[in-house]
Amino acid sequence: MSRVRKAAPSRESRVPTVTLMHADEVRRPFHRDGWIYEEKYDGWRMVAYKEGTAVRLVSRAGKEHSRRFVELAAAIRALPPATLILDGEVAIFDDQLISRFEWFRKRPEDVASTPPIYMAFDCLYLEGRDLRQLPLGERRAELETAVENDHTQIFPARRLAANGLEAWAEVVEHGYEGLVAKDEASAYRGGRTLSWLKVRQRDYRVNERGWSQDVGRVKRR
Repeated sequence: MSRVRKAAPSRESRVPTVTLMHADEVRRPFHRDGWIYEEKYDGWRMVAYKEGTAVRLVSRAGKEHSRRFVELAAAIRALPPATLILDGEVAIFDDQLISRFEWFRKRPEDVASTPPIYMAFDCLYLEGRDLRQLPLGERRAELETAVENDHTQIFPARRLAANGLEAWAEVVEHGYEGLVAKDEASAYRGGRTLSWLKVRQRDYRVNERGWSQDVGRVKRR
């Protein structure tokens, strides 16, 4: 299990420091009443901090990447809220809208792909309000409102079918990496949790997906 780290804010920052909430992994898909099911992206976990014109994109290892993703940082800066913290995944999608983490290292020249896109799955802070103790359902509503003016590089995470087993059938049909199931009543609490559970397709990136131990290590930066 990787060590959970905090991303240090600037000295003048008024927004809180976020400790990431991590889904526990289970082996089989399931359904639970009161839970929602989202696509699991094969991407790069990032917390987006906005305070005025200052924007940071911080990885799970606590490294700041706004200079690497200049266009994403600009899109977040252009969002209406003056202060904002989003949790999400930076992802690159192929022409079938399948996320391809290996393309962060090198994208094939002869295939169509999107630029890096921020798929936001949680809103933790908005206009001076800390939302982490609110139920996920309320945070999702705030998220959708916060990003509704951007239709090119920032999107709410895609919701799958309301039934967990039907959601898994979508994962298999479309070739997604997996799904993340979340208790819609859950608060956002740093660390590993049983309120979020993830299920992956077995051997998802082996061979044809370009997976290797080196590629896996990049995701923790």
